[in-house]
Amino acid sequence: MKLYIANITCGGCARGVTATIKAIDANANVNIDVEHKMVDLETTQPIQVILDALAEDDFPAEVR
Repeated sequence: MKLYIANITCGGCARGVTATIKAIDANANVNIDVEHKMVDLETTQPIQVILDALAEDDFPAEVR
């Protein structure tokens, strides 16, 4: 699935987003395009769990 996260602005943000997702699903496949603010995500966890965790860590995301 693809997520849009408006406030990804740098590699540090990308690492933070990756860490948040990996804390929920250590086996998730996370690829982040900082320039386009897009996250390509493969996870076995419910998307709402991921979205809630990202929002809690100040990275609110939209499914695209």
